[in-house]
Amino acid sequence: MKNLNYLILSLTISLISISLHAQSVDEIIESYIENTGGAENWNNVKGMKMSASINQMGMEIPVEMVQFKDKMYTKISIQGQEIKQGVFDGETLWSTNFMSMKAEKSDQEDIDNVKNELAEFPDPFLNYKEKGFTAELTGTENIEGSDVFVIKLTKKPMVVDGEEVPNVSTYYFDSENFVPIMVREEVMSGPGKGMVMESRMSDYQEVEGLFIPFSMTRGVKDQPGQPITITSVEINPSVDESEFKFPESSEESESTEEIIN
Repeated sequence: MKNLNYLILSLTISLISISLHAQSVDEIIESYIENTGGAENWNNVKGMKMSASINQMGMEIPVEMVQFKDKMYTKISIQGQEIKQGVFDGETLWSTNFMSMKAEKSDQEDIDNVKNELAEFPDPFLNYKEKGFTAELTGTENIEGSDVFVIKLTKKPMVVDGEEVPNVSTYYFDSENFVPIMVREEVMSGPGKGMVMESRMSDYQEVEGLFIPFSMTRGVKDQPGQPITITSVEINPSVDESEFKFPESSEESESTEEIIN
């Protein structure tokens, strides 16, 4: 009887293993797109607005993230004050300096990289071949008890200090529901260069026919991450163009500094 049970267990494990390896990368991606709403619904997404909450040292910080195919911004509310980061209006990229609390423009290299990033919207796997991306199924793993497919997505290169560098993200797809539960990306520039950033996603909920993760954790691999709780999602929102505009007061300040210098 023990031998029979052992045989059944071995066959079950073998069948699971065969099933996991039998999937092709395109089958996994197609299942993901279909299971989260279908290609038609995703192709109809022109913009997205997310409201979220970040717990920082016991304090809940409201965050608003808006993204379209050609513009975006992140708005953080701290003690009644709104701070904008990564704002792009299609031409100008700017953020609020946390020290001076003034808006500062980014250089052309950062602008070009943001344009490439926005080209992925609303999902990097949607029509990924038409975007010039390549996807490779590199194997399977087990993450916290879940069998996952590991897919390496190679996107258009980033430019760092005038040179092109690889732009690769590794996605870990749950083998049952075919949705990503983790993404890893190497930081290619700045103080964190060489570090691997890890994002974990869960609690997929339906929003206007699309399934979107409402719980995320982001941080450096093998270190505690920052929990992010999505409170609401709006598809194709109406957003005033003034939200993306570089502040006039900062324009005047920059002009004054140029005259002085």
